Amino acid sequence: MKILIIDDSKIERVIIRSYLQHLNHEVFDAENGETGIALFAKCNPDIVLLGVVLAGINGYQVATQIRQQFADWVPIIFLSGKTAPEDVMIGIQAGGDDYLPKPIQKQILIAKMTAMERIAAMRTQLLKTKNDLELANEELGRLATLDGLTGIANRRHLDITVAKELARAQRHQQPLTFIIADIDFFKKYNDHYGHIQGDECLKAVASILDNSLRRPFELVARYGGEEFCMLLPNTDTAGAKLVAEKLVNAVRSLELSHEGIDEHAIVTMSFGVISQIPDRSMTVKSLMLQADEKLYQAKENGRDRWVL
Repeated sequence: MKILIIDDSKIERVIIRSYLQHLNHEVFDAENGETGIALFAKCNPDIVLLGVVLAGINGYQVATQIRQQFADWVPIIFLSGKTAPEDVMIGIQAGGDDYLPKPIQKQILIAKMTAMERIAAMRTQLLKTKNDLELANEELGRLATLDGLTGIANRRHLDITVAKELARAQRHQQPLTFIIADIDFFKKYNDHYGHIQGDECLKAVASILDNSLRRPFELVARYGGEEFCMLLPNTDTAGAKLVAEKLVNAVRSLELSHEGIDEHAIVTMSFGVISQIPDRSMTVKSLMLQADEKLYQAKENGRDRWVL
């Protein structure tokens, strides 16, 4: 263990250090409270042995400052000749956990350190468990926003993000572009190739759409089935047209055969695009309905295209 001794008596520090080093502990020491607090931050000890009477701030004040400044709990054992009940109470209230009476007796010190080693091991395990849980929760939170098949954002994340960006665009009167896209004749693709190959097609399309949008605040999401949505904050009509054309060409560039239509056909997509500075009356539902109407027009006009 790493043990920090803070005590104004050099003799006491030397004696305690010799006992602890004999037990193979790593020992740091300081002669006053200010130096001790600085050393605490630097060495991150497992235990603090803290004298009560110090030059400058006393041991009780040191314990209080350590508890206030450092989030992780570390056992603090006071070293003092003052062992009356009221002295022990003051020490515990200041943030201490135990008392060792001066002069320090080797057997008692060894016994205390043995007990503290157990506590230190438990603390280390608890911190590891806490960190593991935090990482697991972060991963669960991330997975909750992703589509299980394609790995891009899911419908839930889309709904939350669209609502947030729509409100932002309304508040700042900025343009907002929203796109709904659909793989053309996907049912025929599934019927011809089977659902496993259909899933591979969905993953390839999701990847090319996602890679086609570069700005970090732009979003590609799977809306459901073979439908995908793109959200482009602060993108005007001119920008929307460029992005829509880029997306149409990106899907074509995959050159995925679609023999369910024709032996020379490839997978294509149709895109419905809505781009405007939304007024206060616009809702997420009305935004999506407008984009869906444009998607319908793209399909009526022959598919493999975008309509704005």
